[in-house]
Amino acid sequence: MTGFGAADGTVGNVRVSVELRAVNHRFFNPSIKLPSALAQWEAEVREALRQRIARGHVTAFARIEQGPSEGPVIDEARFVAYAAELRRLQDTHGLGGDLDVATILRMPDVVRSVKDDEALGEATAAELVAIVVAAAEALQGMRSAEGARLAAVIAERLALVEAAVARIAERAPERLAAQRQRLRERVEELSGGVAVDPQRLAHEVVLLADKLDVGEELDRFAAHIAAFRETLEGGGAEPVGKRLGFLLQELLREANTTGSKANDAPMLQAVVAIKEELERIREQVENLE
Repeated sequence: MTGFGAADGTVGNVRVSVELRAVNHRFFNPSIKLPSALAQWEAEVREALRQRIARGHVTAFARIEQGPSEGPVIDEARFVAYAAELRRLQDTHGLGGDLDVATILRMPDVVRSVKDDEALGEATAAELVAIVVAAAEALQGMRSAEGARLAAVIAERLALVEAAVARIAERAPERLAAQRQRLRERVEELSGGVAVDPQRLAHEVVLLADKLDVGEELDRFAAHIAAFRETLEGGGAEPVGKRLGFLLQELLREANTTGSKANDAPMLQAVVAIKEELERIREQVENLE
């Protein structure tokens, strides 16, 4: 599922802001981008995200916010040393000209910027992880809202699957009776008026009925649909995407078996409708965590 979360806080002596962006992915696939001063804690950040996000391509971006006191710094000791050395050279070699501040400031390393790692001070991984966790909670809030919307869409599709299964259950006895009658007529046609053993014919009808019976498939359809709906509506903290994916595989297996036994246009139409809806559901389930 897609989502965005952001948080900021203090790490050592600086403010750090963290942004998380997530897009659909079948597995947890993190991409972590940290400033060099924070890169030493990438493993801790990755683990914090892994514990809270089961699926999705997650991009984590951290930025150190420079404050007004973190601008250029003048090294006064170096400034004094350069000034003394320049005056000595003037006196030694009889050089003229004024020695101004700008000239000394342009000397190497007199003016420098505070480095991020220096500004951090006594920073810890726990401080950074706390900010990441806060951003992950915001991200999960957005993903939960999207998940609720997806669950409603999937429930509508599941109802269509259930309706198609009901059509198959309604049609199955009629189809079986028609197949029995067709078999009797075919036997009479081929026998050419010769008497047919009624017991033999009854045995063939029983074999045909057993071959075409979809009762077990319908029972498993009902069980899998009930389990799917229960998982979808459970609302627990555990990820449900993988379980729903497994149940979809089982539903598709029953659809294929039912289709192979159908030998009937209305039932085959219902099977095709089931497969179409299962494919639409699969596309949505891949986005669920």
